[in-house]
Amino acid sequence: MFATLLVATLAVVVSLLDSWQVVALPALVPEVLRWVAILLLAGYATARRSLTAWIFVGLLAGAEFGHDWPAKAEKVQFLGTVFLRLITVIIAPLLFGTLVVGIAGHADLKKVGRLGIKSLIYFEIVSVLTLVIGFAAIDISRAGEGVHVPEAQQAPVAAPHTAGQIITDIFPQNIAKSVAEGNVLQVVVFSLLFAIALALVPEAKRRPMLAFAESLSETMFKFTNLVMYVAPVGVFGAIAFTVGHLGLGVLLPLLKLLATMYVALIVFIVGVLFPIALLVKTPIKEFVRAVTEPVTIAFATASSEAALPRAMEEMEAFGLRRETVAFVLPTGYSFNLGGSSLYQALALMFMAQAAGKHLSLAEQGVMLLTLLVSSKGTAGVARASLVIVLAAATQFHLPTEPLFLLFGIDQLMDMGRTAVNVLGNCLACVVVARWEGEFRGKAEEPTVVA
Repeated sequence: MFATLLVATLAVVVSLLDSWQVVALPALVPEVLRWVAILLLAGYATARRSLTAWIFVGLLAGAEFGHDWPAKAEKVQFLGTVFLRLITVIIAPLLFGTLVVGIAGHADLKKVGRLGIKSLIYFEIVSVLTLVIGFAAIDISRAGEGVHVPEAQQAPVAAPHTAGQIITDIFPQNIAKSVAEGNVLQVVVFSLLFAIALALVPEAKRRPMLAFAESLSETMFKFTNLVMYVAPVGVFGAIAFTVGHLGLGVLLPLLKLLATMYVALIVFIVGVLFPIALLVKTPIKEFVRAVTEPVTIAFATASSEAALPRAMEEMEAFGLRRETVAFVLPTGYSFNLGGSSLYQALALMFMAQAAGKHLSLAEQGVMLLTLLVSSKGTAGVARASLVIVLAAATQFHLPTEPLFLLFGIDQLMDMGRTAVNVLGNCLACVVVARWEGEFRGKAEEPTVVA
């Protein structure tokens, strides 16, 4: 690894000195050094068996290939197109399976009563606030404006719809047609109605369909994992084509987007979660100590599931009833994904800005509704947020090329959004417990009578 970093640093320094004309070098020297660094990174990715590292290698190799041989870069565009098709075919069955399981699978919400209703109300209020912060953050930073999609790749600008047309288009006329046309919002509405109807069916008849939906969702999770194995190749082809047309400057907005997301996450924590904690009279210092370890695990592993056992232990030790924690935390993993929702809003608006598309308030409202509903239940899927973003982008006729840029920094963004997901769900446990009058503070040590 040290040798890889050394060569990569040397390649960057030599390239900068050459571009600034500090030293005069043969044109081939910086190019060879850059390719050697990329090959060493590929060796490191092979040794680590890390898909994230390979995606990063694909991004760098694609950028270098497009920079060195722009004419040949056009011939590898099909790699990105094939990858996009494989991702697109996942969307409808994945959303259907996860939404049906997430809603009908919690048919026992009737038994839980107030706990379930209050949890869902809290989850949706926080999710809306999160999406609003995400939209506002990217609207202020305008990170996507530095990306210019080639004219041939831009989607045609459709005539603006009236409010009545927008509302009508939400509801499916033929579910097969909705799937074929990639109308994700109609697929979501159908899945929601189907799940609610299934929840009202007697247990004996509901269980077979619910088992089918569970099997379907698990199968699509595995399908997604298989498709992600070819992500480095798809990213290579798409980035090579993009850089070949537009130059290396197209990658610079990614740093601005990354900074935008982390600033927005901080605003969400300080402006939403912290006031909520104060409102329900949470002992802040004790809460911070309780969530530090699970949030750190989530940040380091970029996996909410990895932090779940420790989060449940810490929340119970914090003074919450086991029944409340056992219900709210897993449900929150499907319905309260604050960090993921914020990222999806940023990514979708990033793609819209890259396309130069100005969205009306009505369109932004439908976009918010789409993300609010379509993201439920997909926390267990690797890079599930990218799938949701692609689905929403298809819904709003946005060009998909900017999505490949997001793959290069997805791991860095995933760490932050996953940590916030865990933090938000731990706080949700406190809120619901306080709402139910069950919060008793940090579990007391047994009193020893002398």
